[in-house]
Amino acid sequence: MVETLKTLPDLVRPGLDVLFVGINPSLPSAAIGHYFARRTNRFWPAFSRSVISLPARQALGVDLLGPTNDRAMLDHGFGFTDLVKRPTAKAADLSRAEFVAGVDGLVEKLKRYKPQVACFHGVTVFRPIQRVLAPDAPDVVLGLQNLLVGKTRLFVVPNPSPANAHFTPADQTRWYDALGAALTPPRG
Repeated sequence: MVETLKTLPDLVRPGLDVLFVGINPSLPSAAIGHYFARRTNRFWPAFSRSVISLPARQALGVDLLGPTNDRAMLDHGFGFTDLVKRPTAKAADLSRAEFVAGVDGLVEKLKRYKPQVACFHGVTVFRPIQRVLAPDAPDVVLGLQNLLVGKTRLFVVPNPSPANAHFTPADQTRWYDALGAALTPPRG
C-alpha cells in the first residue's frame, strides 16, 4: 500500500489581489498545514518587511507575519497555491511530468478565481507555465511578465527558499515591494 502524504489546501477565493504560486509544499509545511512553514524559508520575514503586507500587518496587529497567518491573508487580498500539490523534501524530487500536469489545473484556477496578479515564487515554477502558454517567449526574467491568463497578470519573484542564495532577504523584500507597485491601485 502506497502512503499518500497530506498536502496543503488551496487558499484561494474570487477577486484576490495576489495569488502566490509555489512549486510544491515542503514536507514541514504539509505536516504543519501552513504555507512556507519551514523555519528557514524567507517568505514570511521578507513579505512582512514589504510595503505590500502593511495593511494586513496593521489589521492583524502584528509586525511579523508567519505561517499561521496564511488563512487570514485571504481577508487581505492574498491567497496561496502550488503548481504541484505533492509534498517533497526538495523540488528536485518532482518529475517534469508533474510540473507539466500541474499547468492545466493552475490555469483553470486563475481563470476561475481571477486574481489581479499571480505571483510565482521562482523561475522554476513559472517556466512550465510559459512553455505551455508562450512556448516561443524568451527566457523567463523576474518581474511582471508580458503574458496574461484571462485578466490575471503574471509576476515572478525569486524563490524564497534558503537554497536560493543568489538573492538576499533584502532582495526578496524589494521584489515584494515591486509586486505591490504592479497592483491596480498600487499597494504601498
